[in-house]
Amino acid sequence: MKKQIGFTLIELAIVLVIIGLLLGGVLKGQELINSAKVKNMVSDFKNLQVFIYGYQDKYKALPGDDAASTTHTGCTAGANGSCADGNGNSLIEGNWDSTNTSDESVRFWQHIRLAGLAPGATDPSNATFLPRNADGGRIGIQSTSVVGATPTGLSGAYIACSAGVLGRYAKQIDTVLDDGTTSTGSVRAYSTVAGGWLTNTGLDDSTPYNICMAF
Repeated sequence: MKKQIGFTLIELAIVLVIIGLLLGGVLKGQELINSAKVKNMVSDFKNLQVFIYGYQDKYKALPGDDAASTTHTGCTAGANGSCADGNGNSLIEGNWDSTNTSDESVRFWQHIRLAGLAPGATDPSNATFLPRNADGGRIGIQSTSVVGATPTGLSGAYIACSAGVLGRYAKQIDTVLDDGTTSTGSVRAYSTVAGGWLTNTGLDDSTPYNICMAF
């Protein structure tokens, strides 16, 4: 009598079911990770509004631009790196993605952190000083009227931006915060390669973009 060689149909069916369950678990896990990233990025934009309004309510000045920030926040040179006041002209000057520590858009982070409104390093020379989103892209803010690399056309006093956001995330963020279209409204996406705001169909799901919100 010959011995059976290979798997029976029942054994193959069991293996296929197990593989299906494993794949389903992996896909569900990835979906949860993606959802968490989008929620974090949405929170980044909402928090920037809270930081500005909270600082204004506390000190009657604009973070980054505050001409008396050293007095208001008790910044101590050495303990907090270098301390710098803004020029008090009611603008957050400097590009949102600037790395120049003398720009108000960079000092913005020192002011709100020393004011107790946000966690993070207070020394501008610290490697972790400039904040990052869930995918490691820069987060920043500037006044809308400040000329920079960001495309024009947004209405509002301030522009908050987040870099390195995948196209599929950008669409979801726009749906949550705005009108669901990345080329119109208060939330828009752009590429540093191609100028101008990009439409949903102009975004590749796997390509990183900059997404900005005006308020």
